[in-house]
Amino acid sequence: MAAEILDHANGVITLKVSGKLTQTELVTVQNSAAGVIRAGGLWRILVLTENFSGWELGGEWSDFALQSETDASIEKMAIVGERRWEELALMFTAKGLRPFPIEYFEAAQLPQARAWLTAN
Repeated sequence: MAAEILDHANGVITLKVSGKLTQTELVTVQNSAAGVIRAGGLWRILVLTENFSGWELGGEWSDFALQSETDASIEKMAIVGERRWEELALMFTAKGLRPFPIEYFEAAQLPQARAWLTAN
């Protein structure tokens, strides 16, 4: 599986993305995360990439309905991965267009990503 929720505790939803992400897998993991978010509270998102190889071509990647429903309950998002994916990942997650900060960290910076994510 290219996208899955690893954990959702203490106000942090941790997602893992690996391989080539398909639009179907993205929708599935977004729906799972939305279920957690709908249960209440404010959430922070940690996206861990492992052996990530990009996004599948084709598909309907421009459906933002779920995003508009859940964004008000998200405080921050940290993405951890290889530096070569930074620009595309930040574009894909719409950094600067969403109502919460999104930052990118290299794999060796996972402790810093967690610290940034949990800081007020």
